[in-house]
Amino acid sequence: MSGGDAAVNPDAIEAGTGSGFRWRSQPRRLRFGVGEVGLASIDLRSVILEGHFMDLVGGPVEPPLPFDGLPRGTDVAIAGSYPVAGPMPRLAVLPHAIRYVPSQYRRHYVDLSGTFEAYLEKFSSKSRSTLRKKVRKFAELSGGSIAWRQFRPEDLEEYHRLAIEVSRKTYQARLHLAAALPGLDDLRVQVARSGDARGFVLFHGARPVAYLFCPVREGDLLYQFVGYDPEYEPWSPGTVLLYLALQALFAEGGFRAFDFTEGEGAHKEFFGNRYVQCADLYYFRKSARNYLTVGLHAGLQSASGRAKRLLDRLGLKGRIKKMIRAKA
Repeated sequence: MSGGDAAVNPDAIEAGTGSGFRWRSQPRRLRFGVGEVGLASIDLRSVILEGHFMDLVGGPVEPPLPFDGLPRGTDVAIAGSYPVAGPMPRLAVLPHAIRYVPSQYRRHYVDLSGTFEAYLEKFSSKSRSTLRKKVRKFAELSGGSIAWRQFRPEDLEEYHRLAIEVSRKTYQARLHLAAALPGLDDLRVQVARSGDARGFVLFHGARPVAYLFCPVREGDLLYQFVGYDPEYEPWSPGTVLLYLALQALFAEGGFRAFDFTEGEGAHKEFFGNRYVQCADLYYFRKSARNYLTVGLHAGLQSASGRAKRLLDRLGLKGRIKKMIRAKA
């Protein structure tokens, strides 16, 4: 990657004549951690590939990179959730860059075209029965009917007041994880950036017990922040709220998909009815500092993965997770 001394738009860069790929200058933090527990992080001067992963399906194997137009001092060009045909090597030294692939996953989503009833047909009869049983069980706990609300951007302050009451009780908040609900000002910034959002809160009586927050981006709702009161875990409040939210979103119409975002998870695979194989692609400028950064991060990722697989084989992974969350 060359430094790129030519004058460029600091906000948007076109990669190649007529390529249609645009990169936006945006700082990115690279997190070093083991599983959900963060150990450290560094700030990267980066450009981010614009565009939704669903719109990039069928495109080039790798994005055309803006090597000749990078702003001075940029460390890395990042294509997050880029659709790929199959597994990629974690590290590769290319002619102009170090390509680092920290994560690869199926990006699950719910196609919101059609009806909720048709969507439910994607589940086995046993799974449909289990879902409805969980909803009935929470209704019985609530005296026969479930109290829940949907919120729009104009209700953001009230939504946050209710949701943060639940969030403070979650292990994500106690461990200061990125999945925890942010402060009201940060939430306002997200809504302003996306232009629209939907929030959902489930109640037991007047008490909020689960929340879900979904910014809208390019016609899709993002499964961004979610949590529930651990005291209500036997009644599956997170599952009940997601079921009710999807039912409402199918009825509302106007959205293309409910996107479970980066990474995999059993609940994402369970509720999703579509997926795209994706990878996070980091193209670092060749330098001693960046070789060291990538080497350290890749080494920690590999060690963490080996530790997880060992704990899985020993049957200890779930138990240790529960211990960490209980300790929090």
